[in-house]
Amino acid sequence: MTVNMDPTATHAPRVAPEGPDSRKTRKLAAQVAARIEADIRVARWPVGTVLGSESELRARYGVSRAVFREAIRLVEHYEVAVMRPGPSGGLVVKAPDARPLTTAMVIYLEHVGATAADILEARLLLEPLAARLAARRMSEDGIATLRAALEEEARLETSRLRQLLHTTLGQLSGNATLRLFIDVLVELTDRYARIPPPRTVAQHEAVNAQSDRAHQAIAASIIGGDTGRAEQRTIRHVEAIHEWLLSVGPRPINHLAPGESGGRRPVPADAEGGKQRLAVTVAHQMITDIAASGASVGDLVGSEAELLARYGVSRAVLREAVRLLEYHSVARMRRGPGGGLVVTAPDATASIDAVASYLDYERFGVDELRVVRDVLEIGCLEIVTARHDDPAVAARLNASLVADDSVPRHSIAQYAHQFHTEIAELTGNPVLALFLRILTTVWARHSESRPADAPEAREIEERVDAIHQKIRDAIVAGDTPLASHRMRRHLEALTSWWQ
Repeated sequence: MTVNMDPTATHAPRVAPEGPDSRKTRKLAAQVAARIEADIRVARWPVGTVLGSESELRARYGVSRAVFREAIRLVEHYEVAVMRPGPSGGLVVKAPDARPLTTAMVIYLEHVGATAADILEARLLLEPLAARLAARRMSEDGIATLRAALEEEARLETSRLRQLLHTTLGQLSGNATLRLFIDVLVELTDRYARIPPPRTVAQHEAVNAQSDRAHQAIAASIIGGDTGRAEQRTIRHVEAIHEWLLSVGPRPINHLAPGESGGRRPVPADAEGGKQRLAVTVAHQMITDIAASGASVGDLVGSEAELLARYGVSRAVLREAVRLLEYHSVARMRRGPGGGLVVTAPDATASIDAVASYLDYERFGVDELRVVRDVLEIGCLEIVTARHDDPAVAARLNASLVADDSVPRHSIAQYAHQFHTEIAELTGNPVLALFLRILTTVWARHSESRPADAPEAREIEERVDAIHQKIRDAIVAGDTPLASHRMRRHLEALTSWWQ
């Protein structure tokens, strides 16, 4: 029995869970992939270097062929390394590409049902920062890049929302973390803009004309180095995008109303993108259809044969799409009689680790990471403090202050992780929660390089405990200025510890 991916259909009962062997293989493979990425990171990303043959690496990591090859699929998907065949082949280190990481985050956020309000809340925090940083570091080359983006936008088809300026500002900010997050937000906004009901040509022309004017004004402020005006114009423009998107109602990206499901229509081939690009398109459509069907974790949504017929693609494309869903814990293909695609609980851990590795490759500095973290942390804190009357706020913050014995106390940033991520989770915004988890993961990775027996570790640990309690007290009291002051001072202290 399967769940019919038709929103008007009744649900079938859940299928039996997967066997322990397949789960164990995936868990070990993820651990091996993480070890490979860690070894590459320690070696400072020697692009082009052969790390070893399959037999050598299997011996090094002590795993079976099945576990190793699954680990290599993960490593290759995130473009950390690639297995080169032949006598002189082996696992070759690559320069990672941000595009699969953007796709990974978009897939996860679609699966958890991020709304337009969630997306725009994050954009209002991050895009003014990008405008400010771009204005501060603007150069002759930057001016040429910015003006070229405006010219290219003007040539886009009428039905597309103009957003090239926004990704260009992420690029011109000089901040790899900010650029990556803005790319994700722009992609999510574009997908939300395509949710029915469709707009008329006149409506699209009107919103594009408004965007063109706003983009020209923002660009003029940035080129002129007017950071304050660049920020304010960016805020007003993002708010206008928000108002326009919400005109269709506050539905999540993955939601379709009854009768809108596209799962019964073949997915059109992408003439430019090839198999990999088409697989991404199919993966996005499958997420939409899973959500529209109301399928729950553990439900079977179709056999491979049924999915091939439903989406009208080759077996190779479908399997690549399914692999994407498996990597991002959206669904998993269960083999054998009665098998098929089974919905799984969303888990962003693999994507977070991959993004952290990418940022390592970019050789970011602590100040670069800190400026993004400041904006996100204070933004989350203000949202949660405004809800201080909710008893769940105090209860969950108190629970996050309880020490977890599994966390190494000498790793201050990792020890602080739970309190900070709980504040982000309390916002109810999955976009902010994901971004902050990425930042705290990167922060914790680098703090682990500090010696375990550092004499100041115990003192720092006690100070972390104390300031967390003070931030909690200010939040529960509804005192936003005091909570913000204490959080900023705390992040300064953590930065000093890292440096």
